[in-house]
Parts: sequence; C-alpha cells; structure tokens
Amino acid sequence: MPDEVKSGTARLAYPPSGQALGGLAPSEARFWTGDYYNEGNGQEEIFDKAKEECGVFGVFGHPDAANLSYYGLHALQHRGEESCGICSSEDGTFHYHRGMGLVKEVFDRERLGALKGDRAIGHVRYSTSGSSKLANAQPLVFKYRDGDLAVCTNGNLVNEPVIRRELEEQGSIFQTSSDTEVIAHLIARSPKDLVEAVKDAFARLIGGYAFLIMTKDRLIAACDPNGFRPLVMGRLGDAYIFASETCAFETIGAEYVRDVQPGEILILDKNGLREERFAPMERRAVCAMEYIYFARPDSDINQINLHSSRKRMGRQLALESFVDADIVTGVPDSSISAAIGYAEQTGIPYELGLIKNKYTGRTFIQPSQELREKGVKMKLSAVRKVVEGKRVVMIDDSIVRGTTSLRIVNMLREAGATEVHVRISSPPFMNPCYYGIDTPNPKDLIANTKTVEEIRKAINADSLYFLSKNGLMEAVGGHENEKNRGLCLSCFDHDYPTKVQFELAKATSCSCD
Repeated sequence: MPDEVKSGTARLAYPPSGQALGGLAPSEARFWTGDYYNEGNGQEEIFDKAKEECGVFGVFGHPDAANLSYYGLHALQHRGEESCGICSSEDGTFHYHRGMGLVKEVFDRERLGALKGDRAIGHVRYSTSGSSKLANAQPLVFKYRDGDLAVCTNGNLVNEPVIRRELEEQGSIFQTSSDTEVIAHLIARSPKDLVEAVKDAFARLIGGYAFLIMTKDRLIAACDPNGFRPLVMGRLGDAYIFASETCAFETIGAEYVRDVQPGEILILDKNGLREERFAPMERRAVCAMEYIYFARPDSDINQINLHSSRKRMGRQLALESFVDADIVTGVPDSSISAAIGYAEQTGIPYELGLIKNKYTGRTFIQPSQELREKGVKMKLSAVRKVVEGKRVVMIDDSIVRGTTSLRIVNMLREAGATEVHVRISSPPFMNPCYYGIDTPNPKDLIANTKTVEEIRKAINADSLYFLSKNGLMEAVGGHENEKNRGLCLSCFDHDYPTKVQFELAKATSCSCD
C-alpha cells in the first residue's frame, strides 16, 4: 500500500502499516491473513439472523479515553465480532491500533497503554463475504492538508458506488472497499474549513449512517437525515461520550444526555459543544430491527427501553395469535423478552426450554456440511425434562432463511415436545436492507418466496404466526404523528425511506465493507 495518495488537488496520505500498532513493532502485530477466530463471522452462522454491521464509541475530554473506549466497545461487541479498533489523540498526535478478532483479543494492557490522549474514537464490525481483511477495519486514519483525520461509521451509503466512481474519474485512488473512505476523499477535496467540508460531504450522502470523525483538535458526531442508525450522547464528569447504544454508558458509568438527532452534527473542540445541522430531518425512520433484535435489551433508543418494547411485542403477539399450550420458551438470547411478554399475556408458564452455550466460539476448523448441520447443538440445546410431553410455543424474533427455525423445531420434537407452535415477534422479513444490515440475497429470504403456510411446512411447525406490522408499531411506541411511528419497516413492506437505485445499491454490506 502506498504511503501517500494524491486526490485531485487534495492530498490524502495513508500511514505506513507499521504505524497502526499503537506503539508496537510490526513484528508484534496480530495481522490476521487467513483462518482467524471470527473470519467471515455471520456468513455461516448457526443462528440464522440478519447481522448488524458495526458499532461506534467516542470520548472527548477524558485523560483515560482509550481505556474508556475499550470498555465501551466491549459493551457493543454484539454489534460486531470480526474486527475492532481505537484511535486516540494526544496533543495533536494520533495513536491507533486495529485488529481482527474480539475486543478482548485485539487489545491488551500494553496496546491500550500506548493509546494516550484525552480523546478517542473506536469501532467494532461485522463483515460480509470477501471483506475479512484488516484494511477495512476501523477507525480509518488518513493524513490530509490540516493533519490527521480518523473516521468510523455504522451504516451503509446507498449512493456510494456513484460517488466513488465520480471521485475515481477525478483522480482519487482508493485503498479500501469501505464506504467510509469516500467521506475522507470528499472532505480532503473540499477547499472549505473542516466543519463546512464535513457538512458538504454529508449532504451528498444517501443512506443510513452514524459517523464519528476526529482530528487533532475536534471530535464530530453526526446522524443521517432519517436517523436510521442510533447514536447517543452522554457525559462522564466533564467529558463527552458517544456510543451506538446506551448500554455502553452503563458500562463506564456515564450519564445519558440525549440521542443525536437526524441530520444533526455535533462539534466538540476547546470551546465546548456546538450543535448544528447539515440537513433538515426528513422522514424519521429508525431501523425497526434495532428494537426487534440488534440492540442489547438493557439499551434505550429514543428513550424506549429495548427489553420493555420486546415484552410488549410478545404481549401483542399473544393477543393476535393465542394458541393453547403447556409452556412458552424463547430462542436465546434476543427472543427471551418477547417470550416473557407472551407468557405473561396468556398465562402459559414461561420455561427455559432452550439453552444457549455461551462458550462455543468459532474454530479454526471449517466443518463439513454434515457436521455444520449438527453443529447447532453445540450452541443450542433443548432441555428434555422441560419440553418432553409438552405442547410448546417457541418464540423467535425473526426468520431469515428458515434453516435455523427448522433445526430448532426438530430439536424440540426430538426432545419429546408433542407440539411446536412458532410465534415470531416481527413481520415476515421479505426484503433486503440498504441501510447497514447484512441481509442475504432476496431469493434466500424465505418470506420473499413462500407464503406463511409454506414457511410453516418448511420449518416443520404445527402452527406459525408473524406479528403484524401495526402490532409491531404499537409495541414499540415511538412518534405517533410520524409515518410508521418513526420506524423504517422496509425489510417488511418494501417502503424504502430514501431513493434506492437497486441495480447499484449494496444490500449485502455496510460502510465498513
């Protein structure tokens, strides 16, 4: 990789790879190039779920910024398990390290000790097929005319292919396949000061994104005009904290202040906080899957607690689709809250009929298809003494391909369940996402090609019901006077809040890729 790249009249420089070690020599780095622990995490996942692509965390004005970022990213690990990184700023000098693997594997005491400074931004990510490489790990760090620039994001830019092609025609040379690099080139090419250049760059983007940008003396946070991806601001003493979810605040003892609003840009520098806009808020469209599945149950989005909203989904599901049964069980972990709500509403006892083994990670071995089919029992087991001879209501949050649902239903039957009734706490997942969720090709989405009855037969269930769209909106709550109560439901109803050029947009990646 060249150390410097010229982009028109702007100059973007890429630091030598050895500098990405936070003070460690290149020989000590963990540069994975092959079969590492979480390579391609999500592509062959036993649990058939759509994947959130990434999470961001930022600190401004705290002497222990890197360590706080470490704990914050650890709290956001569920948003991305393949790679992570932290960049800190000390008196205008950047220190950073990125690596493949979990936060606890990539960082140790020595690496964190090298990340000095009172401000930092960090990132965790999933990848999609073909993108498992260190070059795409974030934060991405660049040099431009005013010094160093670090960028990390959560989301996906719908019009990235168009902007990238335009920049390449004007002489820009890209070093990664990440959408995030497009932002750096747009900023570097602008003759305006940093804040106005960032505003102009954001104004060109279409899609869902939450950005953190750091320079030697500023930290900038921004959300897209629809608010697809969550971003919250907190305080820890005099320091400002930013995170994809409020659960990260609880981990470090920070106090929630507010959500960053759609189209808003927040600028922190030596003079404090400035609140500005780069665009008016358009149709508010927070990703419904954040409420259904992605975010941790102890997080709040727009001051709505996720555990409580998922319990309401379960209650609403019971009102819409009661079935006489002996026990209710949820597919761990994300469906437990909805299962509790269903049980409370119906009066049917909630039981731990399914147990998840939390200690089975990915291995270096690529199993055969036969072993992979059996592998679900490594991660999930039915409790025979609980389900044997019982009519079971199995609650899950979604069905993507249907493969996992079939395995779990059969597992319950093999454990002695006399009936298995499947209830899903979301509408049928029928359409790909263009705003930052890693979803399969539409033809691989079972609800895109089959009716509910056909899906029931395919997963071997005695009955199947999906929560209605209106029931979902009622359960979440949100903004009563806005369309879909301020939710994006495009994966359920194909009503995309932004213009999407389907032949160009990437439905299987995010700005990390």
